[in-house]
Amino acid sequence: MSWKVEVDGNTCIGSGMCAALMPEVFELEGAVATVVKEEVDPDETVLDAADSCPAMAIEVTEKGEVIGPRP
Repeated sequence: MSWKVEVDGNTCIGSGMCAALMPEVFELEGAVATVVKEEVDPDETVLDAADSCPAMAIEVTEKGEVIGPRP
């Protein structure tokens, strides 16, 4: 089982929180974050990155269902 990770480049404000938490998954590219690895093994830290994004620009899905950010 794996999770799919996406960053909405139109929403991202480039805070860098995600890249600081998971540099193996996210990186800052100019003024926005990008995903280095779209498919990841389930990891609570990926959900933490989605939860901590101030712009709510990160979406984590499992089998098409959104699991992050969490409410």
